[in-house]
Amino acid sequence: MAKSPKGKEAPQNVPFYKNIFFYLLIFFFVWLVVGMFGDALTPQAEERPLNEIIQLIKDEEVQNITVKGNSIEVQKKDGTELITEKEEGVSFSEIMAAHELNIDDIPGEYKVERPTPWGEILPTVISIAFPVLILVFFLSRLKGAGGDILSFGKSKAKLFQKGKTDVSFDDVAGNEEAKKEVSEIVDFLRYPEKYRKLGARIPKGILLVGPAGVGKTLMAKAIAGEADVPFYSVAGSEFMEMLVGVGSARVRDLFAMAKASQPSLIFIDEIDAIGRQRGMGIGGGHDEREQTLNQILTEMDGFDPRTNVIVIAATNRPDMLDPALVRAGRFDRRIRIPLPDLKDREEIIKIHIRGKKVADDVDIKSLAKKTVGFSGADIENMLNEAAILAARENKDMIYEGDLEEASIKVTLGPERKTLQSEEERKITAYHEAGHAIVASNLPEMDPVNRVSITARGGSLGHTSFPPERDRYKETRTRLESIITSMLGGRASEDIFFNEFTSGAADDIERATKIARKMVTEYGMSKLGPIAFGSKDSEKIWLARQMGEYSAQSEEITAKIDREIKRIIDEAYSKAKEILKDNEEAIEKVSQKLLEKETLTQDEFDAVYKKS
Repeated sequence: MAKSPKGKEAPQNVPFYKNIFFYLLIFFFVWLVVGMFGDALTPQAEERPLNEIIQLIKDEEVQNITVKGNSIEVQKKDGTELITEKEEGVSFSEIMAAHELNIDDIPGEYKVERPTPWGEILPTVISIAFPVLILVFFLSRLKGAGGDILSFGKSKAKLFQKGKTDVSFDDVAGNEEAKKEVSEIVDFLRYPEKYRKLGARIPKGILLVGPAGVGKTLMAKAIAGEADVPFYSVAGSEFMEMLVGVGSARVRDLFAMAKASQPSLIFIDEIDAIGRQRGMGIGGGHDEREQTLNQILTEMDGFDPRTNVIVIAATNRPDMLDPALVRAGRFDRRIRIPLPDLKDREEIIKIHIRGKKVADDVDIKSLAKKTVGFSGADIENMLNEAAILAARENKDMIYEGDLEEASIKVTLGPERKTLQSEEERKITAYHEAGHAIVASNLPEMDPVNRVSITARGGSLGHTSFPPERDRYKETRTRLESIITSMLGGRASEDIFFNEFTSGAADDIERATKIARKMVTEYGMSKLGPIAFGSKDSEKIWLARQMGEYSAQSEEITAKIDREIKRIIDEAYSKAKEILKDNEEAIEKVSQKLLEKETLTQDEFDAVYKKS
């Protein structure tokens, strides 16, 4: 059964027909109906004129009389019941006296009853009681569903009880360096006295930094699983509400729960949602996010040295965090979790391939080489897509072709059946052939893996040459080669059609970004090893919005633009030169593409080498 953050059983979503307030509403409604229409539902006595009733009294035929307001109920001696109405403001005794009759002359019972004034009471009761009951009913429903709107200040952290995390370091493939870093955290949570007797202080906060999908949350769960301690998991955005003070109240509640169940771990995912640099608000900066951040800083400062609570946070934007958050004594240990390398990808594939029927011809090493730049989440998604594709085609297991198609789908998107004219297909074929031929003539480029004129995502075709190995540095020559190969499609259009199309827009944009980084960040231009601009993107954006920022002088900006243009122009000229020297190869590859639409590496090499 699910547990609440306090360790209690979480309230279940009770069906409305099992809720006591549902029956109270029914009872209240029935009571109103009976009160309003009760008289109409009971058998009615025979109505007679008042004069006739008076005559019956004179004839001594009446046994009992009951006066209810202006209504007079009469019971004759033979049991017959009659009813009549009198005038407003005149009592029945006065009427009797006017006819020379006395109340004492009635042989049976004479009584006067005061009827309930429903016409006056019911509107008041309905206007007060009914809305209150409805409000209580819906509040109980919200609370049962875990959404008690009266508990704004309660933490929304998910609690994984001690021994219930079910994740260990064995479930985290690769990242051996990161595991070594966090292993002492596990050791401290298990044996804190071993460190305290030597005067060692374990870090209060650990910051996991890495791209999206590399396993930061999984690593935090593994720490809790290895240490066998309670694990509180919450996203940075869950602290935020429209009401002022809610975020800081939730922070206090979260840390109070963690201290009550220590030793324990608190994991805050996407901490940059609340931990951005303060003072960036245009209206003074003292907003709800900053109050929440201040409360986190206060809570971490307030930790007693003997408190066995460690805070782990994850982000892929460490440059955006407030300096006070990452100073010594808070998140003072930064553990980087990079994209997996070749060995790590093999391990990740082995983990995610469990439970899947895979053909014997699938080579995990080869697959790992083709997934350079994939995160753990990308690999899991790719294997899942391959399984879906195989099931869709009624296969009994996953084959190499399914994995190849799945990897392309993850990176470029699903295949689209776009209706193109023959002219458009021809231009697309020459465009993609241009990319492939230029890349094949640049020694720094990886081999062409696939060429296709099948539409995927936002493109009408694609040419892929995934890296054969993991690269942690890029040379200027290789970056220039990448730009040249990107411009091969536009160069091919220019040579063979004497025309330009919008299909090269994405190629031009990516080539320009690389050229700009070469000039402004990498120092790979005639301007020398100088970094232009700043990485503090949020401050730059805000200053530009207010018209108060310029990264450099106009003269330097013009020089940067000229250098970017020079790099692009030289790459474009080189691409045209390669294509003019290989016109026959372009023709053959293009014709083959128009025929088959997609060429694998072996098919492309066979066509290219024949030319």
